[in-house]
This record gives sequence, C-alpha cells and structure tokens, in this order.
Amino acid sequence: MMKPTSVFLLAFLLPALPASAQEIKVHLSPTCGCCKAWVRHLEQAGFTPRVVESSDMAAIKRATGVPDKVQSCHTAVIEGYFVEGHVPASDIRKLLKDRPAALGLAVPDMPVGSPGMEVPGVTPDKFETLLVSAGGQTVVYGKH
Repeated sequence: MMKPTSVFLLAFLLPALPASAQEIKVHLSPTCGCCKAWVRHLEQAGFTPRVVESSDMAAIKRATGVPDKVQSCHTAVIEGYFVEGHVPASDIRKLLKDRPAALGLAVPDMPVGSPGMEVPGVTPDKFETLLVSAGGQTVVYGKH
C-alpha cells in the first residue's frame, strides 16, 4: 500500500493529461500545411481530430453557417458549434464550458503566430478569437 505522501508525489510528478479527448471534426483542404499544423495543436491539447479532406471548402462553410466576414482556411465542428480558422484550443475549451448561445468561434484570416501559423524568427501578430452569433454578429471572445 502506498503512503499518502507517495500518492501525492506521484500525482505531482506525472504530466498533466487532458480530462477527456473530445472529438472534433476538421474539414480542410488536402494541400493545406497550416491546417494540418492546427490539427497537431488540437491533438497536443487533448482533442481527437477527425480530419475530412475537401476540395470544396466554400460548400462546407455554407453548410456550417460560417459568415463570409470571418472565414479562414479550415472549418471544424464540435458539439454543435463551428470553429473557423486558427482558434486556440484554450478558446475551444472555454466555449464548451461556457456554452453560449452562438454559432461558433472564428479567427478570421490567418494571423502569424496563431496555432498552426507559427513562423520561426517572426514576431507573432496580435489576434482575436471572435464569438459568432446568429445573424453573423461578433464579439471578442479571446485576445492573444
């Protein structure tokens, strides 16, 4: 039988593991390297990405309700929300915890330094994650 101090030390020394590996469906172009880098970011954060390659991303964005003004390169879906572009995994976790009345999250364009868009030796851009509600209205959900 382990002593209580041994159990504490074991728990302290083990790496923190995610509570659960939530599946997230990621639609991306088969030729997009930054999209694949974002998928690796999700895996490292404890998500289980299910990648679906598509040659018609515009159709995917229309089907998931992503407004034109917040579009980026890839579109993911998790628990009824869309996740558009290089959204940090921490913002996705916050979305799933908060459960706001919204369509999803977006990081429009492709800011340098956002997950999957890291460029060695280049200063990262400041960027915002937007919460997108019905009608396409947005509010800032995260600042990075």
